Amino acid sequence: MRIADIVVAGAGLAGSITAAMLGRAGYGVLLVDPHGTYPPDLRCEKLDGPQVEILRRTGLAEAALNAATHDGECWIARYGYLVEKRPGDQYGILYDTLVNTIRAEIGAGVEFIVSKVTAVATGGERQTVTLADGQTISARLVVLANGLNSGLRRALGMEREDIWPCHSITLGFDLKPVGRAHFDFPALTYYPESLAARMAYLSLFPIGTAMRANFMVYRDLRDPWLKAFSEAPERTMLAAMPRLRALTGAFEVVGPVRIRPADLYVTKNVRQPGIVLVGDAFCTSCPAAGTGAGKVFNDVERLCNVHIPQWFATPGMDAQKIAAFYDDPIKTAYDAYCLDKAYTLRALSIEPGLRWGLSRLLRFAARRGIGTLRGATRFLTGGLRGREPAAGGPGAGLRTPV
Repeated sequence: MRIADIVVAGAGLAGSITAAMLGRAGYGVLLVDPHGTYPPDLRCEKLDGPQVEILRRTGLAEAALNAATHDGECWIARYGYLVEKRPGDQYGILYDTLVNTIRAEIGAGVEFIVSKVTAVATGGERQTVTLADGQTISARLVVLANGLNSGLRRALGMEREDIWPCHSITLGFDLKPVGRAHFDFPALTYYPESLAARMAYLSLFPIGTAMRANFMVYRDLRDPWLKAFSEAPERTMLAAMPRLRALTGAFEVVGPVRIRPADLYVTKNVRQPGIVLVGDAFCTSCPAAGTGAGKVFNDVERLCNVHIPQWFATPGMDAQKIAAFYDDPIKTAYDAYCLDKAYTLRALSIEPGLRWGLSRLLRFAARRGIGTLRGATRFLTGGLRGREPAAGGPGAGLRTPV
């Protein structure tokens, strides 16, 4: 039997950051994952300013940002009108690139085992971990960071409680302009023109030399619209957003369209000795709300910077110790924030009624006002960048704030 301080099961984003942080802190860590190199996967594809601030507390932000593409500026469109050109604070990076970049930051003191954890026997002092190849490991703590894979959690008596199955669906693809070298905008967030589109927004942002698209919609997986989108993405997009072409000009979708549904759930009966769940292993967030990466960073930062040092300072690893992580006020507040934002964005995007209608109009007016003020400030300070599209070109007919 091999001996370790900590076994991290799963080397996606949560597990890789955990292993990197704990290795730097001097713990004896074994990281276990079936993939030696993380494969392509449609998950988090950009990081915003607040998420980057949390990531900085892990000590891994610099490496991640060096591999990402900063947008610089983002155009915002609501109801088909360009209402704001906002300074950009987002960094585009494919999920597999992000994970593999973090993995490269894991020090030599962490051993990476390409295998799968098949069983965990927990106790108040040490835990026994069994791998698919028959190896066994004795560790003080197991960090379960295996994402959506619930088989191991079920074997431990942990139950998945679905809050909202298929809360949203993400469509990911690349977009390129037709007849010219690049789009006029550095990045674009396009909110729905009507409730019938059943969309949260279309986000266009650079990753390297490509313009990446994340199209967030609220539909059932059996909806024929998804098949129609896969077969004719340009036509389906313009049917949902007729005024989009005024901003983008002619465009085409290149490469495959990847579709990923997102369930909202939380795992119950997790307060067990010797094992702790982070990221999606514990609970999920809605990708449309843009909180997924932040929730992972927050989980891992609190676990590695606060709780594990406290747990290892005294003997034992009982359930009371583990409970401190789930009761952490910063963690619980962030989890609640993620859930509230998921509900609110969905309602703002597709719910009829006076309350949500007024909320949409107020947001439109607020962003329009901010955009106009920002444009006027640029003009007065001589800092106006670029110029408005010529009549008849991309953006023609839009009411722009500058």
